[in-house]
Amino acid sequence: MLNYLLIFFISMVPLIELRGAIPVSQAMQLPIVPSFIICIIGNMLPVPIIYLFARKFLLWGQDKKLIGGICRFFLVKGTSAGKKLQSKAGKGIFIALLLFVGIPIPGTGAWTGTLAASFLDMSFKETIIAVMLGVLLAGLIMMAGSFGVFSAIFAAIGK
Repeated sequence: MLNYLLIFFISMVPLIELRGAIPVSQAMQLPIVPSFIICIIGNMLPVPIIYLFARKFLLWGQDKKLIGGICRFFLVKGTSAGKKLQSKAGKGIFIALLLFVGIPIPGTGAWTGTLAASFLDMSFKETIIAVMLGVLLAGLIMMAGSFGVFSAIFAAIGK
């Protein structure tokens, strides 16, 4: 049970999320299906909180002495990135967010995707669904990678 709690909390950590928790679960030789479900829940748990409060916190903190600089930095960067994504994706913003969250590369994931969606003023429902689908996609990719599928593919094509 302790190992399941560990992967649950790892999947909640920004930048690590389920992308790190699933390989850890497999290194601990936990069954994949329960691990996958626990990691999905852990990764999704902070999403509504981020959507509802992160932007408000940054707006509140932008004129505070100790945190103002970092809050303003994230406000400017988040707004700029959101506008850039919106201009490139147009009406495909839902798919863009899903893929942003779902492709497991550094700097992407549920935390960053949810914050970007709040800057884009996407609806709560649309954000939750896109992020959930993205987390599921990332989980499937990491699960396949944890089973060594990528190693087998690269060996087969000679890279």
